[in-house]
Amino acid sequence: MNIRLLKTLFCPALIVIALNQTVSAQGLGVASPQSMGLSASILDSATSRLQRHIDDGDIPGVVAAVARDGKIVYFESLGLMDLEQGKAMMENALFRTYSMTRQITSVAVLKLWQEGKFQFDDPIEMYLPQFADQQVLIDSSSSDASQARERVGDITIAHLLTHTSGLGGRGSGLYRANNVRDRNITLDEMVDNAARVPLFQDPGTQFRYGIHATILGKLVEVWSGQAFEDYLQQELFEPLGMSSTMFWADPRNAPRLAKVYRPTDGRLRPYAIESVPFTTEPRLIEGGVGLLSSVMDYMQFGQMLLNRGSYNGNEVLQQEAVDLAFENAIPDEVFPIGTRGHWTGSGWTLGGFNIVMDPAAYNHPVSADTIWWDGSAGTRYWIDPQQNMVIVIMAQVSPSGGNGFRENFKRLVDAAISERR
Repeated sequence: MNIRLLKTLFCPALIVIALNQTVSAQGLGVASPQSMGLSASILDSATSRLQRHIDDGDIPGVVAAVARDGKIVYFESLGLMDLEQGKAMMENALFRTYSMTRQITSVAVLKLWQEGKFQFDDPIEMYLPQFADQQVLIDSSSSDASQARERVGDITIAHLLTHTSGLGGRGSGLYRANNVRDRNITLDEMVDNAARVPLFQDPGTQFRYGIHATILGKLVEVWSGQAFEDYLQQELFEPLGMSSTMFWADPRNAPRLAKVYRPTDGRLRPYAIESVPFTTEPRLIEGGVGLLSSVMDYMQFGQMLLNRGSYNGNEVLQQEAVDLAFENAIPDEVFPIGTRGHWTGSGWTLGGFNIVMDPAAYNHPVSADTIWWDGSAGTRYWIDPQQNMVIVIMAQVSPSGGNGFRENFKRLVDAAISERR
């Protein structure tokens, strides 16, 4: 049901009915924007701005949703998910979430921590002995693995959760030169590959965004005794009703997978980011960047955290673990974690989230203590405890900027808040 069309044709009461039909099975309630302290007319402007991004060729299509106090007040699907076929964007479309996978992996780690499976200061070599003798590059900009020295200190679980272990990004020259990451290898093989090449710096000395969550996925297997994907399904996806979150789209789900586009010569053209497409079961089950999901599934994930660990009657995390997801865990000596833009005003939590510490560093309005992250193919979400809101927006475009479509949406959603807290 096209809710945008309904806004033109029917009264607000019927809009709420339509929204209920869309999301009632998801366990989230539905309310009018006005009843939750938001302006419906400004939210309509947010929709119009997204449509302009589509019309201008910034993105092919988009799905976006906003919830406050556990009620959906906005849900839109616009544009196309396949330009060549003229296929309209589906409300339950599947998107490559890439780095938004990391927080789901980290929440699985928090769940195992609350069960006493490990301590945050445990060296990872207790569980993955291949990291015991790992060295460090003499020059962190080098891709020559032979130019290395002895490591100072051990990598801990906390280092993995906060990107301070010394491991690097999957696209780094060192990792590409040594074939560290490939969707055609197994998780065990990638972990072994990551351990056999040097770190970029000593553990605990610098923030370096990287492959940490994929290593954490292997630790989930060690601690739980289950395959990583099975643990996520049993302990997170089923309790949260995240039926659209998966590591690949089988033939039944493949028609829901939005196509990725890249702006080329003034128009959007199909773009294959991965050599192994997400319609093929990968050998690598990757906790860093591997998941497909939908807007509503991430709304449910975010609402669980705002609910302090429970969703739809199911407790996923205890209060103590949820608190860690909303607290900066980067020590003072490692700050700042970046030198440009929002990085200068951000910390990182043991839940695997970027946390807003200085809203002035951001180029769009955010509340202090908001936790959030995005993906490299055009997805993003914000979980704002101050305004008690979850906002999710997903498109499929690479590079992910899309002429600021996510930031413009957030600006207008923020402007729509008539009752601030």
